[in-house]
Amino acid sequence: MDGLATAPQEARRQLQALYAEMRPHSLYPLWEVLANLVTPTPRSAAQAHRWAYGPARDYLLRAGGLISAEQAERRVLILENPGLAGTSSVIPSLYAGLQLILPGEVAPCHRHTQCALRFVMEGDGAFTAVDGEKAVMRPFDLVLTPNWQWHDHGNDSGRPMIWLDGLDIPTVRFYEASFAERLDQPAMSEAIPAGDSLRRYGRNLRPLRGTAADRRPARQPLFHYPHAEWRESLLALAGAEAPDPHLGHALEFINPADGGPVMPTIAAHVRHLPAGFETRPRRSTDGTIFVVVEGRGTAAVEGREYRLEERDILVVPSWQALTLRADSRLLLFAYSDRAAQEKLGLFRDARL
Repeated sequence: MDGLATAPQEARRQLQALYAEMRPHSLYPLWEVLANLVTPTPRSAAQAHRWAYGPARDYLLRAGGLISAEQAERRVLILENPGLAGTSSVIPSLYAGLQLILPGEVAPCHRHTQCALRFVMEGDGAFTAVDGEKAVMRPFDLVLTPNWQWHDHGNDSGRPMIWLDGLDIPTVRFYEASFAERLDQPAMSEAIPAGDSLRRYGRNLRPLRGTAADRRPARQPLFHYPHAEWRESLLALAGAEAPDPHLGHALEFINPADGGPVMPTIAAHVRHLPAGFETRPRRSTDGTIFVVVEGRGTAAVEGREYRLEERDILVVPSWQALTLRADSRLLLFAYSDRAAQEKLGLFRDARL
């Protein structure tokens, strides 16, 4: 009996000695960590969190009085997830930040391998220029700066402009594939009239391929999705049918080149919830960042409630059950890593 009791202890001692002998050779036993590597369901280190827009805006404007856009290159407050300290990540695969451009400023022209989206929080009339074409930015417009395309930002509107930056910085960092260049002048010359891409590619039409008129990159022809247009489409859908029990009314922004997500690694969509409507709980593998565009309500993430006011930002990590309740008509913008997950065959959701 004593032998049976001590044998497992002796085997464990010998295993520990074996591990210590292997360690200098960078060899480790999978059986000791397998349960944490291949989990039955996702276990994100990220936490659900809400950033109230008012206090964040105040801090950003104070920073604007202390450092210029040129000095900072990009004057941005990072929305770092409290569960991912030191990573500059809002979820493990994506980044979020609030950027400020003051009147008369230019954020210098550069390009990088990271994909980026800009969702305008406030201000009217500043611009993002992509490869020399300006997109004039208005509240709740979605503007893209695709991978490796030159872009700069400027503000001659006379008032501060603030937008939410969403990038795949952590994804590119994971693949160790980051490249960046800065133009030798603050802004690229404006060679194309503002809004030209929207006129050519924004109505489910495009110039015939192979013609000079088809001037934008084939994989990413459109980079401006105005609020006035997406809101009209979303409310038209809401007026035509009942809301989905788990999502409300939802429309995805698409790349007109292929009908897929707006960027290779990032998907974006908008939602409408009628006043008094409450969704049923839903889990999904894509960590999602929400912005409240209109209205008020409550989000419950794994049972914990977060009040939602206009322009507040909420992050919901992977596989955490989300319920939304609308006190008034509620419009939400959201972006996530669903685009990358679908390409890798990883995306899954569960409607509870």
